[in-house]
Amino acid sequence: MKEFVISEVKAETAVLVGLITQQQDEAKTKEYLDELEFLADTAGAITVKRFTQKVQGPSQVTYVGKGKLEEIKQYIKLQEDAEEPVGMVIFDDELSAKQIRNIESELKVKILDRTSLILDIFAMRAQTAEAKTQVELAQYRYMLPRLQRLWTHLERQGGGSGSGGGKGSVGLRGPGETQLEMDRRIILHRITLLKQRLQEIDQQKTTQRKNRGRLIRVALVGYTNVGKSTMMNLLSKSEVFAENKLFATLDTTVRKMTIDNLPFLLADTVGFIRKLPSDLVESFKSTLDEVREADLLVHVVDISHPDFEEQISVVEKTLSELGCADKPSMLVFNKIDAYTWTPQDADDLTEPTRENISLDELKKTWMAKMQGDCLFISAREKQNIDELRQELYKKVRELHVQKYPYNDFLYQIEE
Repeated sequence: MKEFVISEVKAETAVLVGLITQQQDEAKTKEYLDELEFLADTAGAITVKRFTQKVQGPSQVTYVGKGKLEEIKQYIKLQEDAEEPVGMVIFDDELSAKQIRNIESELKVKILDRTSLILDIFAMRAQTAEAKTQVELAQYRYMLPRLQRLWTHLERQGGGSGSGGGKGSVGLRGPGETQLEMDRRIILHRITLLKQRLQEIDQQKTTQRKNRGRLIRVALVGYTNVGKSTMMNLLSKSEVFAENKLFATLDTTVRKMTIDNLPFLLADTVGFIRKLPSDLVESFKSTLDEVREADLLVHVVDISHPDFEEQISVVEKTLSELGCADKPSMLVFNKIDAYTWTPQDADDLTEPTRENISLDELKKTWMAKMQGDCLFISAREKQNIDELRQELYKKVRELHVQKYPYNDFLYQIEE
């Protein structure tokens, strides 16, 4: 695996930067920065400060305005003077090569954006040859338009050539341009090889899927860190890695399970996230084939999250992009044990917010909206799991009879 972004899990300190715009109000920006802090924590960084700015849109030159950039610079200097240096500054949106170069020249620290942070976590989590290949492909795609900044780093990787490999201004003029074109060709060639490797892996996976027999396929889908792997372990009695971190699962896991007289396949898939890099979606298409080929999607939602409805929208949008919007599905609200709410004061006549709605009220609302096609469980506390199994059995059996009307798996259960 090549190193392009953070490669070691160190307790580095990080500063987060986000924008408040007409499309993204202060509450939304805070929520995005909360998620960015969780991403930083997953990657091994400790967040020490947040900066936000109200603007019409990101600056094409430095993302934030000059005044805000100076404020960040002064904070970094103060931290250095206090012998608590800032390791990196992480921006909540994807930065262009020009923005990274300009910000880096001002702040003199490591600059990351949401995309590079997610790529780092994926590189850290990848276990199988397929996942590692997919991550490497996404890293190269991310790197390609940013070569002007990174080519000396590539030169070191390759053993050195040209004008000494110094950091200076090489790569911005003269001989550096030749090296830049050489690096671009090397990366394009590498991308082609990785695509070929993924095609070969995909063909192997397709053959494996064909050999699974006449069984209905069920895929667990949802936002990252909603409890899909915990649910998978509970239902299939397997041991899929699960922890309270983002993207704990990268590799798709498929298990055969049986409820009463009905065997079927259950797949745990990679979680989705807001602002997921398009390169990453493209690279992970073969992993998401389990979702495309599933007969039933079980959309798992973390009901304890303050903005779970937007997470549902993100997942539905991603499924639509994958061409899976019309598949049979069911909604499973997980983590009901962690749900909290505050009753609204009797004399408060304002519209109740999400924080003022009880779990019972939410249940009624969503059961009505989904025509009863949703469940409320706690995978960790094993609440309502029998109800989930019954609902899964009913839906899978219905699909099984339609797809394999003459299949003899459905033997009679003795009373």
